[in-house]
Amino acid sequence: MDKIDATLLETLQEDARVPIKTLTKKVFLSAPAISARIEKLEKQGVIKNYQAVLDPIKLGYHIKAYINLQMTPNQKTEFYPFIRQCRNVLECDCVTGDYSMLIKVAYPSTAELDTFIGQLQHFGATSTQIVFSTPVESRGVQVSTELAGS
Repeated sequence: MDKIDATLLETLQEDARVPIKTLTKKVFLSAPAISARIEKLEKQGVIKNYQAVLDPIKLGYHIKAYINLQMTPNQKTEFYPFIRQCRNVLECDCVTGDYSMLIKVAYPSTAELDTFIGQLQHFGATSTQIVFSTPVESRGVQVSTELAGS
């Protein structure tokens, strides 16, 4: 990976629908060369997928929360399939500290959030923080030019 790949990755994180023609002007390569680079990054797994960023509030999801879950390691075989099928779970991370899992969710109401927390408590103790505002939205990973081979 070089600086051109890094520029392509940064640009695609900002707008995955950017036209190839725009990229040619940005990195000074032909459209086929850019397409080949993007395809290579996809095959290497550097680019995992493309997705639209939706506004949860406009879709009726007024409650965003982070739930800490404390559970034992031997519960993971039961927990992982359960959490993967929960559509309101935006992200779930196995973390260090007093809790085992950090779960980001979006729900239309606190009543629905409460029902989900009740389901989680089958696995262990929970602690929940409801989000009031989000001053920094999810913004992708910074592509280091040092990792890109300067």
